[in-house]
Amino acid sequence: MVCWCRWEGGGIRRCCLLAVLYLFSGIAGDPAWAQDDLLGGFDAPVRGYDELLNGFEDAGSAMDPETTAEGPDVDTVDPLVCLGGHLKAAASINFAHDSPDVGETDWRGLSRLKAQLLLELNVKPVADWRAFASGAADYDFAYGINGRSQYADAVLDDDEREVELREAYLQGRLSKQLDVKVGRQIVVWGTSDNIRVVDVINPLDLREPGVTDIEDLRLPVTLTRLDYYWGDFSLTGIAIHEVRFNKNPPDGSDFSPSATPPPVENDPDSDVANTQFAVALNGIFSGWDLGFYAADIYDENAHFKRSVSGSTVLESTHARIKMVGGSANLAWGNWLIKGEFAWLDGLEFTHLPHNTYCRLDVMAGLEYAGFDDTQLTLEIVDRHLFDHDDALKQDPDGCNADQIQWVARMDKDFLHDTLTLTVLISVYGEAFQDGAYQRLSTEYEIADAFTVNGGIVFYQSGHLPAFKDISDNDRLFLELKYSF
Repeated sequence: MVCWCRWEGGGIRRCCLLAVLYLFSGIAGDPAWAQDDLLGGFDAPVRGYDELLNGFEDAGSAMDPETTAEGPDVDTVDPLVCLGGHLKAAASINFAHDSPDVGETDWRGLSRLKAQLLLELNVKPVADWRAFASGAADYDFAYGINGRSQYADAVLDDDEREVELREAYLQGRLSKQLDVKVGRQIVVWGTSDNIRVVDVINPLDLREPGVTDIEDLRLPVTLTRLDYYWGDFSLTGIAIHEVRFNKNPPDGSDFSPSATPPPVENDPDSDVANTQFAVALNGIFSGWDLGFYAADIYDENAHFKRSVSGSTVLESTHARIKMVGGSANLAWGNWLIKGEFAWLDGLEFTHLPHNTYCRLDVMAGLEYAGFDDTQLTLEIVDRHLFDHDDALKQDPDGCNADQIQWVARMDKDFLHDTLTLTVLISVYGEAFQDGAYQRLSTEYEIADAFTVNGGIVFYQSGHLPAFKDISDNDRLFLELKYSF
């Protein structure tokens, strides 16, 4: 990262160029302790402003000026402009596919060879205010190497190249107790690191499931956020201006849930009439946290309906739903006990288009940090749909009365925290019948700015649409990342 700074002291102003290399590695994947040392042995958490709601952080510190304390004659460093980012190369090799039939895509061997450049710009012109922007450009060479003609147009359009504005926002303090943040950003709700229950603000990139954790899958959306603090509590109000949904596997990919093209999408416009709203109340106490959430948003899962009454033409659309929920965690010795619940109202499905449904999601989880350099996690969720009808079990709904998912995870550090081993098992259905995947991965810090991450993912097909016929998608993956 390169920073242009303004130094102040002794009545003298001067600008200089500082080069700072930051470490962009840690435990592979999504666990919050990799970024914030979550509860660090499960004491009371102290975290930064940018992820206020991620486990109920202490949000009052991020806007404080950065200072040094080396002596009375040392100037205070106030970064004015910082430019950073990373270069990344990622590859996947499929090793379980059979030889394809004539006319079918050959998914054997190299399935991804992607290069990415990501740039981040941070500008802090005055105290308590800053602007941040990031963008990325990707190109996947695997399609050209294997022959572009064998791939569906939708696959090439979605996966071969991509240029995207990521997070871009203005953040500042309006008063001692009131902060504002406007622009494209990520908001994390709840306590779970592997399962989403109340974490409903940002969509996910699901084009290659199982390889990356939720933390790296969230897609930013444009919103306005106000945070008000008093005592141990914070109140957050959010207006979501951008209507954005999950990036699902494109039609024709090896993870595509259907062999037939999906209906035409009829997504809502990102205008004032379709603004979504959310509110959160959080409390941070000694050894435990508590949060309550409510949202009026669009369902991230689409359903199909006839474009015109009586027509045979289907279109993909998203229902407007309401959610209320809560989360809590409790530190008890080496244990962290956590839970979440969410009540969703207004869900719609393809096979019963004139009905709306309610669902209750309940999650319970445990984390254990009693072993040296090791974190063990178990999370289980049950999503119960009220007034369930057997017709909803059919594709594309694939909805059971109770959808159970459980995730078991181990993260183990070696070599003075430079090498991390992660084992993750994610299962849908109480008897594995709805699909599953397992990932074994390692991340190694070769140097301060250079990391390598690699592993293997195994898939099991199941009844859920997203897991139909994916058991031969087992793959090896490797990622090289240089941060600057």
